[in-house]
Amino acid sequence: MSRRPRPFLAAALAVALVLAGCGGDDESAADSTTPAATEDLSGSITVAAAASLTDAFTEIIEGFEDEYPDADVEATFDSSGTLSDQILQGSGADVFASADETNMAKLTDTDVVTEEPTVIARNQLVIVTKPGNPEGIETLDDLADVGVVALCAEDAPCGRFAGQVLEGADVEIPESSVTRGQNVRTTLTAVTEGDAVAGIVYVTDAAAAGDAVSTVEIPEDENAVAVYPIGVISGSLERDLADAFVAYVASDEGQAVLAEYGFLPPA
Repeated sequence: MSRRPRPFLAAALAVALVLAGCGGDDESAADSTTPAATEDLSGSITVAAAASLTDAFTEIIEGFEDEYPDADVEATFDSSGTLSDQILQGSGADVFASADETNMAKLTDTDVVTEEPTVIARNQLVIVTKPGNPEGIETLDDLADVGVVALCAEDAPCGRFAGQVLEGADVEIPESSVTRGQNVRTTLTAVTEGDAVAGIVYVTDAAAAGDAVSTVEIPEDENAVAVYPIGVISGSLERDLADAFVAYVASDEGQAVLAEYGFLPPA
């Protein structure tokens, strides 16, 4: 499978590997191994996953279907807030992978997900600009009067985290200068193809954009950490297959793919 180069993913992977080596005894994907492929699993499941997982999960699904040739996995990607609401309304998903714990809690609190979700990754935010950073943006402060800034919708995790980061840095962007995307991918597109001069997205999505954007790091002490849990919907008619998929994402193979796309390890 050919892939375009991903800037600074090598550095992200190095950080991920160092952090993984420092992990403790938390119940997370960090200590998982490859699921055994001894049982014959077949059927079809639908995975509802955060938009920021699009590229990584597309590759993970391919690997899972290679492992279980009689299994079929369909994926739908969008804001975690949108997906959790759709699941609560009976969308028929078998697995939910969220970009935050808040939207997963909507499902665990209502017993739509009854087993403890598995944390599979973490992520952070970064400022993206037009290629070459023509406006000379260096810090969050510069976003206050730079022009049109793309942020995720306020009910999307990336929008809520961006709001927390801006508030923590005491930066206020006039709402008239803000354009909001339904999810992180549409927010990114507002910079790569639209009139936004800058935006705040996840590190992994900025990496996926390649040369279409330049990036400005947000200092660690000003940044936010997005935690990604995954869980099986209690009403799934393909429970064994759904459980196997979650186990695969948490396995060494799944974790390697997530790290390759720039996600931080879960612990």
